[in-house]
Amino acid sequence: MSATVTGPRVVSGKVTSSKRDKSITVLVERREQHPLYGKFIRRSTKLHAHDESNECNEGDLVRIQECPPISKQKHWKLVEVLTAAKV
Repeated sequence: MSATVTGPRVVSGKVTSSKRDKSITVLVERREQHPLYGKFIRRSTKLHAHDESNECNEGDLVRIQECPPISKQKHWKLVEVLTAAKV
C-alpha cells in the first residue's frame, strides 16, 4: 500500500466582490451529471480568498489555492490573476 501525496487544491473562478480589504469572493462553477437523468448541471460555490496586495477587481478570472485558515471564512489565497476584467 503506497501513500499518495497530493498538494493543496487549486481552482479557478470569477471574482464577484473585492470590496473588503485584502479579501475577495470568488464564484467557482463546476459541471456535474445528474445521478438519474444524466443531464449536466452547473453547480457553483462561493469561496472567500486572501488578496494580499488588493490587485483583484470584480469580474477578474483568478486562480486560488487552499491554505491554512487565515480568518473565520478565509481558507484560500490568491495565486494569480488569469484575466483582468474589461473596465
